Amino acid sequence: MGMIHSGHLRSEEYSLAVVEQWVRAIQPDYVMVEIPPDRLPIAIRQYEQTGEVTETRSLVYPEFVQVALPLRDQLHYELIPVSAWTAEMSRDRSTKLEIWKHTRPDDTAEVNAGYSWLADHTSDDPFEIHTDRYDEAVRRGLEPYSRLFNDDLGAGGWENITGAHYALITSELDEHKGEEKRFLIMFGAWHKYWFLDHLRQRKDIVLRNPTEFVK
Repeated sequence: MGMIHSGHLRSEEYSLAVVEQWVRAIQPDYVMVEIPPDRLPIAIRQYEQTGEVTETRSLVYPEFVQVALPLRDQLHYELIPVSAWTAEMSRDRSTKLEIWKHTRPDDTAEVNAGYSWLADHTSDDPFEIHTDRYDEAVRRGLEPYSRLFNDDLGAGGWENITGAHYALITSELDEHKGEEKRFLIMFGAWHKYWFLDHLRQRKDIVLRNPTEFVK
């Protein structure tokens, strides 16, 4: 289920109310969330103690703080953290991208042009987000960023970090193999094409588009 993070707070088509409606319709047994494994227990403890989450990384994802976490007790699913991001990785990426604005202006311009093209060819309609057309647009729009900056960004490069996220996802699927349970992966929509490319290679799962549950 592709997320648009802070966009959910602004979008009428894909608001947090819509996210909640879809999660309720899907009725998952496990929900994989874009939270690092070391941050999830902190966020859960804060929520259980005060009803509020102040953990900084979690606050980046309103779909987690305001939907996935509060619904956990109602729908009786287990939250699984599958984000490989670290604070150090995030700082390193931000620093390098800022420097490259001045030392690699042509590369930066090409990357930004890819983002602009992507913004012009996609929308925040959740039914559109969950299509092959959307995934191919993301793949095309992010190609300059991946090609030009992935290796130099190291662990925080697009292919590298998405692969690290996926390693956590597939490890959890392996651990729960044979349970015949429903897993909902709630992750940034731009990562979706990469995950699907690899999930489709597995023979032990049945992939379902979230829109199947709400149409």
